Amino acid sequence: MTSEYRYIRFFKDISLEDVALVGGKNASLGELYRKLTSKGLLVPNGFAVTAEGYWVTLQQADASPRLHTILDPVDPGNVSDLAERANEARELVSSSPLPPDLSAEICRAYQELRNEYGTGLTVAVRSSATAEDLPNASFAGQHESYLNISGEQQVLDAVRRCFASLFTDRAIRYRINNGFDHYKVLNSVGVMKMVRSDLAASGVAFSIDTESGFPDVVFITGAYGLGENVVQGAVDPDEFYIFKPTFKGGKRTVLRRALGTKKIKMVYAGGGSRNHTRNVPTDKKDQARYCLQDEEVLLIAEHAIKIEDHYSARAGERRPMDVEWAKDGIDGRTYIVQARPETAASRIDRGKYEEYRLTGKGPVLVTGRAVGAKVASGKARVIGHSSDLAQFQPGEVLISDTTSPDWGTIMKSAAAIVTNRGGRTCHAAIVARELGLPAVVGTDNATGAICTGDVVTVSCAEGITGKIYQGLIPFDVEKTDLAAMPRPATKIMMNVGDPDSAFSLSFLPNDGVGLARMEFIISNAVKVHPMALIDQDRLDPTERAEIARLTEGYARPSDFFVERLSEGIGTIAAAFYPKPVIVRLSDFKTNEYASLIGGSAFEQEEANPMIGFRGASRYAHPAYEPGFALECAALKRARDEMGLTNIVVMVPFCRRIEEAERVIAKMSTFGLTRGKNGLQIYLMCEIPNNVILIDEFSRCFDGISIGSNDLTQLTLGVDRDSEIVAFDFDERDPGVMKMIALAVEGARRNGRHSGICGQAPSDYPEVAEYLVRLGIDSISLNPDSILKTTLRVLDIERQMKRDQNS
Repeated sequence: MTSEYRYIRFFKDISLEDVALVGGKNASLGELYRKLTSKGLLVPNGFAVTAEGYWVTLQQADASPRLHTILDPVDPGNVSDLAERANEARELVSSSPLPPDLSAEICRAYQELRNEYGTGLTVAVRSSATAEDLPNASFAGQHESYLNISGEQQVLDAVRRCFASLFTDRAIRYRINNGFDHYKVLNSVGVMKMVRSDLAASGVAFSIDTESGFPDVVFITGAYGLGENVVQGAVDPDEFYIFKPTFKGGKRTVLRRALGTKKIKMVYAGGGSRNHTRNVPTDKKDQARYCLQDEEVLLIAEHAIKIEDHYSARAGERRPMDVEWAKDGIDGRTYIVQARPETAASRIDRGKYEEYRLTGKGPVLVTGRAVGAKVASGKARVIGHSSDLAQFQPGEVLISDTTSPDWGTIMKSAAAIVTNRGGRTCHAAIVARELGLPAVVGTDNATGAICTGDVVTVSCAEGITGKIYQGLIPFDVEKTDLAAMPRPATKIMMNVGDPDSAFSLSFLPNDGVGLARMEFIISNAVKVHPMALIDQDRLDPTERAEIARLTEGYARPSDFFVERLSEGIGTIAAAFYPKPVIVRLSDFKTNEYASLIGGSAFEQEEANPMIGFRGASRYAHPAYEPGFALECAALKRARDEMGLTNIVVMVPFCRRIEEAERVIAKMSTFGLTRGKNGLQIYLMCEIPNNVILIDEFSRCFDGISIGSNDLTQLTLGVDRDSEIVAFDFDERDPGVMKMIALAVEGARRNGRHSGICGQAPSDYPEVAEYLVRLGIDSISLNPDSILKTTLRVLDIERQMKRDQNS
């Protein structure tokens, strides 16, 4: 019975109120075990060696005075001195014998666990400091854990080493930097059943997007084997997103996913190795597939949401969580093995908007996964081994294979961090976020492509892909107080083509997305011509082989297209949910379609693709109708299965009324019926005939969005792709302005929404003013002009009100 113990508390007897007794990690495990196992969570049982046990060990060894002698003079900025003193402190603690009564209790508690789980039990022995896993200080990776431990003596040894890990270099430095007293932070130790994820997979789930701070997703990373590789950044993991609002509403679907390389996995070491674990190469077939099935991803998301809801209810405010999960390869079940408050993304001040923007160009040396949205430049310093750390100079760009928690001092003084390995939840990424530094992880070959002394620019301001440029690339930083910005009466929407940037862009003041270009998603996320997935007989062997590689694991090649396209569309729709997101059906020209994998087999060469086989003319045509069916299937999946009914579908380049009626009928055949489940269909108003017959087109569509680029091209008769007549292409021409006015007035006359999504209002303030004075319902802008144009629109509306009152 637990009451018989002085120094031991089993998880069933621990709650969050017990941080001072068992540390943050153990208190959280106890909270999960006591409160959430009844709600479906699986938490391995275990016990905590209390902080009192740690304190008694030091007292009986008379270690405290000697620790003061060692640590009181420490200089955290002197790397070598810190390392020497930390090592001396660890040696002192680890050599201090555990008191006999403490050892006896640990052994007895361990036997209780063996009685529950069987004699083959192995355990994880994990440090749990009394200032760890707190809402404002994570202490992530500061103290040690020991995995695959079995037998009483190994457990006792691991407990002593956990006690000693309170004095790792990184932990000492972290306490100094965060104002914690070395002698008031005590170390409890958790001993819990090991989940056999060495035979399956493990990873981390955040109930917030770790990059943008977007709160409405669960972000899951995972790889094969034990979870240390994911946490420490030794492996590039798989990534999954789940959208919480529609998930809670019953739409249990993965929002999007990205395949990691997962080159190594951590497994148990045999032969009585002291290290107990080792890394081995991951099988090539396993690298090429996701480590989790969709139903497993959704279960982990469900657990993360339950944990967030529970902790938020306790805190009285929203509390995003960082959750560790592990799948057992023997029983096939997924366990939660840790949960702590997330301490970086959730603390971003969303009332202030800071935008970094490159103003120059240069050669890209290497790319990886961006952490943060900043840009920094400096001399590179390649760190191949911890012995190189002393050479690091403040302001340099740290380049390494991966990072270690011991590197805290130099990471804090770095301009940016670049690693070969790791995903966006690895140690380097977590520390970079806490320090506010740009980092690019998982580059694979940064240490080979960049040399010490090279001047580089690290850019994380271009979406999910981080880039390291050669040389000093100039950039601007624009800061805006969003809290002080009122909203204009004219709806200000945004043109968004890249799903990777959607979560970050959603924090800009906006009324939704006025244009999401489907072809951008196809070219970036799919890369294959849809017809090439349906009819591969017309392809050459190289194209067939590439498609086979991309679509491996899918029941049909076309399922790959539908999944990838729907996830791209869904990500943008989720980022702005429940605001409207207008998704334009594909508007590639024939030459652009031909550049996709397999595209040349299905596209004819046209003299002028700009006014050729594009837009609505393709959708019901036998040459493309099966491909259009896939586009519709992706939209239907995003709306119906993902629950993103804020998606509005827009038909581009629709020349005639009969064509409009045929396309809308075909869409209905493919499951997209106008009015069903709230579906609205808009017309891309970009052909003079759309304006001339605006009353007739209004009967077919729920709204119009003016495409000023093509409307200018066709009104002035200027090929907008031709440089030789570019001087004649001007959206401000009186004829174009008249066309826009007729379109807006016609939409209003027919009770239809009117908007504009072309380039003109982003480029020309006078066009934006003209549109506001016309009374257009919405203006959709490029993200980089949202703030300045919003301020301009507010000024125009104030002036209009003054004019009305005078």
